[in-house]
Amino acid sequence: MGSCLGSMCAWMCCSCVGSACNSCLGDDKSSTEAPSLTSGRKRSVFLILMSVGISFLFQYGLAPALIPDTGDGGVGTLTSLPGIGQYLVDSWNDGCNDLATEELQSNCRENSGVYRVSTVSTLFFLFAAVSAYFKPSSNREAWPFKIGLYLLAVVGSIFIPNSPLFSDIYMQIGRVLGACFIVIQQLILLDISYNLNDAWVRKADDAYAIEPGTGKKWLAGLLVSCGILYIGSIVVITFLFTLYAGCSSNETFISITLLLSILVTAVQMSGEEASLLTSAVLTAYGTYLCLLTVSKNPNGECNPNIRERNVLGIVLGIAMTLLSLTWAGWSNTANKRLLSDSLVNKEHGEGSSNSYNSREVKGIVLSDDGNYGSTDKRNKGNNEDEGELNDSDSIASTATWKMNCILMLLVSWISMVLTGWGSNQAGGDIANPGVHTVSMWMIAASQWTMFALYLWSLVAPKLFPDREFS
Repeated sequence: MGSCLGSMCAWMCCSCVGSACNSCLGDDKSSTEAPSLTSGRKRSVFLILMSVGISFLFQYGLAPALIPDTGDGGVGTLTSLPGIGQYLVDSWNDGCNDLATEELQSNCRENSGVYRVSTVSTLFFLFAAVSAYFKPSSNREAWPFKIGLYLLAVVGSIFIPNSPLFSDIYMQIGRVLGACFIVIQQLILLDISYNLNDAWVRKADDAYAIEPGTGKKWLAGLLVSCGILYIGSIVVITFLFTLYAGCSSNETFISITLLLSILVTAVQMSGEEASLLTSAVLTAYGTYLCLLTVSKNPNGECNPNIRERNVLGIVLGIAMTLLSLTWAGWSNTANKRLLSDSLVNKEHGEGSSNSYNSREVKGIVLSDDGNYGSTDKRNKGNNEDEGELNDSDSIASTATWKMNCILMLLVSWISMVLTGWGSNQAGGDIANPGVHTVSMWMIAASQWTMFALYLWSLVAPKLFPDREFS
């Protein structure tokens, strides 16, 4: 009786776990069924959130327990584990033991834990992008297997020494990919602000159509939002001039940020392109990047917080990450930003806002035998449907592999946020000022590129009125 009860409980637990996995990861569809534009996006977001949790676990849980045994019975070391304990300690301290202080060594171990997870995540989305390019349906298939393989790879990375894969190779790759994501994040923020602006204007128009004068609250909400973003940006820039002044580089970065913000706002207000909300959002994001830039200045005279962990930067970085993940998983217009002009035309048609598989029905003609059209016409219609399916396959393929590339850049950005762009600093000392210098210029260049692209999107329709800019 007890054995039967135990078997029943075990079966129920397994069923519940399986049901939970299916709820999170989704059931697979037939590979012959055309994928949708959103195939696998929410499951990819789930994997990234899981990777962030594992990164925190490695950074603040496992790394502090891997303190080398100094011979005096140090507390927290795992060298007492039979067989693998000393190997793990040596692997995670590879390249860290040469640093001057124990705090710098601890910071080095913590960073290496993040690099392990991020390396596996980057490779995962790289392979997913390549796979989706050749087979779009692969982005939604075999997710329980993918998650299991991902976790197995993360566990395996624990046993790989820091150098050269993590502390040398991936740190440099992650910084480049993270800087690229700064520019991509501009598109995400602009897409969100465009959608918000259009939604509020539409609500204002609908309210005005019902009762004149009632839609002003939505337009007032837009103006208030823009005011908050601009006032907040001005306050932060004033704070940066006060705290980080004293050297030409910081003053140049802050001045350029202010001038570019004024320039793009003035150009936007002089035409019909974009909206005030998009300019306000971009100004706030550019101010955030300026804060990151000056906080990486290795000159102690210009940066009073150089030897402190940038908690504010980490918090803001995680907030930007969550915003990007929400866009990647749930934005209805994310696909438009990923598709080429030709595919967008196939998807929407000229002057149409319908989905790519919708068709306008003109009418139905009855033939003499009572059938709906001739056999040839029906066959032609089937061929047209098949052609549209091929077009939708091409659209889905483009959207899915590009989204996986963006997610690959995103996981690299997360690793840079959690590790201070690869810096080793703690408790009054800094081990690698060169890293700070390179990171400072990479973030600054990304900010300038971002402003230049937005400015080009504003002036290009005026310079080339005969061309279509979408």
